[in-house]
Amino acid sequence: MRFSFRPVDPAADAPVLHSWVSQEYARFWGMLSSTVEDVVEEYSRLAASSHHQAFLGLDDGVPAFLMERYLPAESPLAGAYNVVPGDIGMHLLVGPPPGPPAAGYTTAVMQSVMAYLFEDRGTGRIVVEPDARNHKIHILNERVGFRPGGVVTLPAVDLSENRKQALLSFCNRADFHATLNPILAAPAAATLGETP
Repeated sequence: MRFSFRPVDPAADAPVLHSWVSQEYARFWGMLSSTVEDVVEEYSRLAASSHHQAFLGLDDGVPAFLMERYLPAESPLAGAYNVVPGDIGMHLLVGPPPGPPAAGYTTAVMQSVMAYLFEDRGTGRIVVEPDARNHKIHILNERVGFRPGGVVTLPAVDLSENRKQALLSFCNRADFHATLNPILAAPAAATLGETP
């Protein structure tokens, strides 16, 4: 596995993104009934935004996951908690595996995403707000250092629902590094001028 990131190209990447977001496992993404054109429209809107960006995650050059980075102060989260400078919001969707699922793969993707976001020295902590019913992502979030901050009510992602009950969680750089294998944590901390 060798992960890299590039900005989403709304038109070119829409078919692969649609093939992910329209599958049942991605129901919390809120795009199950979307068309390819809907995906182009949504990611064109994000590409034009100054506070929300989408990135395609590549595994050895092959599309493998979608990551969105956003400013909580410019999102519905602004009214849900006390946003502090350095907060960066994140959404993650891992594409279906091309073959049998590899043990630890999603954790490796999440670690890569967290390391990528923390490369920006201005990032103090990462904020996530997955659906409170999405227990799989809560387990993954905890594995990489997120700590729950409570359930908050946000606008619905799924148009069939009135609102979203989200588990707001936070992860700072130290908590993330504490979850890494010590062999990996030491070089990461040294790169950032910290001690593991």
